[in-house]
Amino acid sequence: MSTENQSNIFDQIEAMGHEQVMFFNDNETGLKGIIGIHNTTLGPALGGTRVWKYDNEQAAINDVLRLSRGMTFKSSIIGINLGGGKAVIIDNPKAKKDEPFWRRYGKFVENLGGKYITAEDVGTSTQFMEYISMETKHVMGKPFYLGGGGDPSPVTAYGVYLGMKASQKKLTGNDSLEGKKVLIQGVGHVGQYLIDHLNKENAHILIADINENNLKSVTSRYKAEVIDVHSVYDTDMDIYAPCALGATINDHTIEKLKCSIIAGAANNQLQDELVHGRRVKARGILYAPDFLINAGGVVNCYTEIDGYSKERTFGITENIYNQTLDIFNVAENSEKGTQEVALEIAMARINSIGKIRQVR
Repeated sequence: MSTENQSNIFDQIEAMGHEQVMFFNDNETGLKGIIGIHNTTLGPALGGTRVWKYDNEQAAINDVLRLSRGMTFKSSIIGINLGGGKAVIIDNPKAKKDEPFWRRYGKFVENLGGKYITAEDVGTSTQFMEYISMETKHVMGKPFYLGGGGDPSPVTAYGVYLGMKASQKKLTGNDSLEGKKVLIQGVGHVGQYLIDHLNKENAHILIADINENNLKSVTSRYKAEVIDVHSVYDTDMDIYAPCALGATINDHTIEKLKCSIIAGAANNQLQDELVHGRRVKARGILYAPDFLINAGGVVNCYTEIDGYSKERTFGITENIYNQTLDIFNVAENSEKGTQEVALEIAMARINSIGKIRQVR
C-alpha cells in the first residue's frame, strides 16, 4: 500500500469520526478483511460481518467505514445501548470458508477485547456465527439452540414494513398498503420476509433481483410481477423499497424515480445523505430514514446480549412506526431532508449520553 493511500485512509477515518479500524489477514485460510469501529459512546460497537467481492481494497475500506458509521446512528435512534461497528471480508474464491476460516476470524474479533461485537450480514449465516462463537463470546446472531436470536432478517423486514406503513400514514392519513404498487429491489432474506407482510395486505408486489433463484423463490409462493433490473427506475410504483446494496438514490436515479415513498432495508441508500436527501424531498418523495426503519436486525442482536426474548425484540422494533412519523413531522417544517433530521436526533442522544459519562 502506498504512502498516498495510507494518508487517504487516515483522512477518511478522521472525516467520518471513526475510533479504530483494524485490518486482518491469515494466509493459511485465505481470510482477509477489515473491522471498522465508529463510535462506542453508548456501548460496544455491534455490526455484522459482510462477505463481498470488492473491485479493489479501497472499495472495501469505503464500505466498512460507511456501514460502521450507519450502525452508530441505527443503535442510537432506536434507543439501545450499543455503538457502531462493521466488518467486511474480501471474498476469496479459493478460501473454503469452513470452520477453521471462521474460527480464525473469531480470534481477530476476540483480539479487540469486546470493543466490537460481530453478527450476521450479507454472505454469512447463523452456522458461521456458531463457528465464530467457539473463539469469542463477542458474537450475536447465533442459532436458537445456542441461546441466540437466529437469523435477524424477519425482524429487519418487520421494521421496514412498519416504516412503509408510517410513510403511507403521513402521505394519505391511512396506513393501509392494500393495492399499493411496491417495488422491492433485492429479494434475499429480508426482501422475502417483507413480501410476506405486503402480501397479507394485498399490496401489488413488484420484484427485481440479479439472482434468478431469489426471483423463483418469490414467484413460486406469491403473486409478484418481475421487473428487469435495468428498468427499476423507469417503473411506475407507489413505494420504492431498496433491499440490496446502498447508494441507489443518486444523481442518475432521483430524477427518474416514479414513486411517492422510498422505504427499504438497504443501508446507505442515499449516495450523499445531505444532497440527495434534500433532492428527494424537493421532488415530493417521502424518504423513510434507512438506518431507522432497518434497525430491527440490530435490535434482534441487542436483546441476545441479556438472553434473547422474541417479545422484547419485536416490542422495541414496533417503536419504528411512531419514530418515523415523528421525523416526518419535524422535517416537514424544515428545509432539511428526513435522513438529515434522523441523523441529528441520533447524534443528539450520543452527545447527551457522552456528557453524562464524562462526569465522574
